[in-house]
Amino acid sequence: MAQIPNLDNAPLNLTSLREQSQKDLLNILRNIRGNKCLIVDQKLSGSLSLIIKTSILKEYGVELRHLSSEPVQTECPKVVYLIRSQLNLVKLISAHIQNDISKGTQREYSVYFVPRRTVACEKIFEEEKVHHLLTIGEYPLYMIPLDEDVLSFDLDLAYRDYLVDGDTSALWHIAKSIHKLEYSFGVIPNVRAKGKASARISEILTRMQVEEPVSTSDVGIPEINTLILLDREVDMVTPMCFQLTYEGLMDEILCVNNGSVELDASIMGNQQQEGKKTKVPLNSTDKLFKETRDLNFEVVVQVLRQKATDMRQDYKEIQTANQSVSELKDFVKKLNSLPEVTRHINLAQHLTTFTSKPSFSGKLDMEHTIVEGESYDICFEYIEEMIHKQEPIVNVLRLLVLFSVTNSGLPKKQFDYIRREFLHSYGFEHIATLCNLEKAGLFKKQEVKGNWLMIKRALNLIVEDTDTANPNDIAYVFSGYAPLSIRLVQHAVRSGWRPIEEILKLLPGPHSEIKRGGYSSTPSFDTLPGAPASIDKVADGRRSLVLVVFVGGVTFAEISALRYLSAQEGMAYDLIVGTTKMVNGHSIMETFLETNG
Repeated sequence: MAQIPNLDNAPLNLTSLREQSQKDLLNILRNIRGNKCLIVDQKLSGSLSLIIKTSILKEYGVELRHLSSEPVQTECPKVVYLIRSQLNLVKLISAHIQNDISKGTQREYSVYFVPRRTVACEKIFEEEKVHHLLTIGEYPLYMIPLDEDVLSFDLDLAYRDYLVDGDTSALWHIAKSIHKLEYSFGVIPNVRAKGKASARISEILTRMQVEEPVSTSDVGIPEINTLILLDREVDMVTPMCFQLTYEGLMDEILCVNNGSVELDASIMGNQQQEGKKTKVPLNSTDKLFKETRDLNFEVVVQVLRQKATDMRQDYKEIQTANQSVSELKDFVKKLNSLPEVTRHINLAQHLTTFTSKPSFSGKLDMEHTIVEGESYDICFEYIEEMIHKQEPIVNVLRLLVLFSVTNSGLPKKQFDYIRREFLHSYGFEHIATLCNLEKAGLFKKQEVKGNWLMIKRALNLIVEDTDTANPNDIAYVFSGYAPLSIRLVQHAVRSGWRPIEEILKLLPGPHSEIKRGGYSSTPSFDTLPGAPASIDKVADGRRSLVLVVFVGGVTFAEISALRYLSAQEGMAYDLIVGTTKMVNGHSIMETFLETNG
């Protein structure tokens, strides 16, 4: 079970959101009397672990299971399914019930869809002739606090579904989530959107406020001053680059899932349990992790070395006999942090086994060369060689997409050649993978000359001589490349879209800027009034709050860059992140992988 993050220092009362989600779930369980078997779909169980402890569920007579194709083994007369609205999950439940019927087992069945039921899912229950045996309801879990400044809408495939299949259901879900926030924290007066999906969410949000208005008199002064909606499609360069912050690197190498990593116990210094897996929680409850998570990994190694040196020095001093009681007390206090220091030294040592390889620095150099956009042939030959060596397919796709996006596609002759070589190396069944990437515009033929160089210069995306130890720019998160997405957020917060309108036109999708009131909202291209200082404080003197929503996922490195911005002098407002899911280049590419046959 993942550790439930501490939200006491959140700039918004996220604890109340989490408590409401707990309450909604417990009400469902309370209404089903007696012992019951709660069967949760695997993906959802990770999300639930950030909301409620298993021990609390057991107090309500719950026997917890994961949904699988295996028949349900339980003595409980009541079975409760908690699932996302996915057709494959509904078919599994139907098979469970049909298996019980064939054995003459009688049970009461309830199915609760998260966050809402759909006609398509219920139709399958009807087709499978089990609908009449079910009690169907909804568990309205629209967002989950991952940490004190990060909210997840828990939409795994939203980006792929929208770009490849044209499925817009996730957009309604995101708008609904934001509107639910408005019921608690007031109508957000300024909405800025960039990208097709974001512009659409902005429109849905406006319509929702007309149909289900949030009363300004009930909620008072809005706690969130500005909402910035940004499509992942607007910046596909950043997630294709390898993250170099501590948390980002951990995600790239170990895969952070629901605020924890799972790895071999021996890596964490427990030699007796070699071969066994252990879960390491990663959130701001861990003070040392909070201090180091957003630093460039090079610097984290130095910080940990210094902490270990200080502890050794303290230990030497304590061995001398002339220590006062208060000095002893201070030493014992420092000893309390020893488990944290040990944990992160073990993690950092493990990560270093990857980062110290020559192949690692070679790949980073090639990424930077592609992003600089001025050595086309060298980059093309590097990717070609990777394909011929049959390097891991996801690694090849990441660089190929990065190369295609920064060049607005490949000239026809080279596009056809790379495509053919790729299929020869990885199998013709991967034609579906390449088709998905083409539909999403991530790997395509070049139709017009690229404008990446213009965007790169105008937004100062390449920062030479980046000092990772004492950064003066967000570029430290990628050791010299400033994430395009965060540069856009920087502008949107400081002065709105208007000063960079010409640049926005070079990026995918429309952009919009809307002023909203209590019951109506009129599109306008006015920026926030006056100089940047005018949005720094709301009426009662608190720091103003900006909600940045990434439609299609955000990387840990981008969140680190936002935290860096928020901590800068003259940027006196808090930033909170909303995202469909946490992503990296690997996880995004995996959603596009598909084989025919």
